[in-house]
Amino acid sequence: MIESTIYFIITIGILVFVHEFGHFIAARMCGMRTDAFAIGFGKRLFGWNKVTGFTWGDLDKDTDLQGHTDYKLCLLPLGGYVKIAGMVDESFDTEFVNKEPKPWEFRAKPTYQKLFVITAGVLMNLLLAVAIYWGINFFQGKRILETTKIGVVQDSSLAYQAGFRSFDKIISVNGTPVSDWENLLNTLLIKNIGKDVDVTVERNGEKITFTAPKKILSKATQKTMFLTIGDTKPMINAVFKNSPAEKAGLKSGDIFFELNKEKVLNTSQVINIITSHKKTEIPIRVIRKNDTILTEVNPGVEGKIGVALGDAYIGPIKYKDYGLGESLNKSFSNIGLYTVLTFKMFSSVIKGDAALADNIGGPVKIAKYAAKSADAGFVPFLSFLALLSLSLAIINILPFPVLDGGHFVIILIEGIVGRELPVKVKIAIQNIGFVILLLLMVFIVYTDISSL
Repeated sequence: MIESTIYFIITIGILVFVHEFGHFIAARMCGMRTDAFAIGFGKRLFGWNKVTGFTWGDLDKDTDLQGHTDYKLCLLPLGGYVKIAGMVDESFDTEFVNKEPKPWEFRAKPTYQKLFVITAGVLMNLLLAVAIYWGINFFQGKRILETTKIGVVQDSSLAYQAGFRSFDKIISVNGTPVSDWENLLNTLLIKNIGKDVDVTVERNGEKITFTAPKKILSKATQKTMFLTIGDTKPMINAVFKNSPAEKAGLKSGDIFFELNKEKVLNTSQVINIITSHKKTEIPIRVIRKNDTILTEVNPGVEGKIGVALGDAYIGPIKYKDYGLGESLNKSFSNIGLYTVLTFKMFSSVIKGDAALADNIGGPVKIAKYAAKSADAGFVPFLSFLALLSLSLAIINILPFPVLDGGHFVIILIEGIVGRELPVKVKIAIQNIGFVILLLLMVFIVYTDISSL
């Protein structure tokens, strides 16, 4: 829980800073005053400005910042904001309404500058996503796992309910041949979202076609382990000190080949053999680089040998490198693909083909996936950050009150009619949007907790 909370704060902090910095720098470029740059909401914990310097707690109400910005950290780490002078926003500040517009205020600027400022946060989130994907594509390239064979399918799993069985080799999805693991998952879970999917597999030497229901696949999109990859062997990720495994000479990176003279294919098989042979010397054959090591281990009275296990992929792998320009083009392709898929998901939810609860995530789910991606390594965490940044950009540009897209529509209407909408109308729109957003947030948090 602590680890998830820390990664949640780091993830949200980065995304909010980037988004709000976009609004901030655009406002300053257009000559607008920014009264506050806040990370978080609610009570001011501490902050700095050119007038009072560094201070703890809230500023005095009659503090005159003389046009400078108060940079502050607030209590609730669920977002942030930039307070732009002369703008009706989520702070509901209307003290400026009865005064003549000042040249540094938002309301005094032309429509094109207002639109630029209000969309700058979304643009920065898009740029962050592009930059991350660009870097990953250039420095890491692409690692293609050339297999469509799945691993063990438990009887109680969603994969089993969808029709998959252990060690199926998937040949095609909705008539489209699949050749590698990424291609398989994208075709099955993303490109055909909201649809019943016909899957053709090779099972026990025979070709079998079955239909995976859209309701099951919709739930599967929220699971990190819907299908486990085949062509794997159980591997030792770590050996604990003074454990039976250490005494037997086992090392991190060893791959189990045989256990108790039985060939093993996955970690669950290893665990079952070890736990069922307490206080028994078990012969083990492991592969260590290019060597085969024979030894014995005794699980003791607890039925444990003191190792951390994982499944190591041993199938064919192809690597593809990208140049600087090709990496950038690939990053734009990634952005385009995820954007199209996001709107496909929205469409499926509206049509009733996919459940809303299965396709949205709030703070709890973000914390969970942030921690998991960070545990998997720096690159997976960056990929998760890029996807979240893109999602934030897409959601924020929707024409909904309170969001940037809602402000964009109001500014556009005001530009067309040549005058501002009454402040009371703006406040009413903001209030309605805020209440709906709050209710949606409560629902999202509830579904997050229910899915744990």
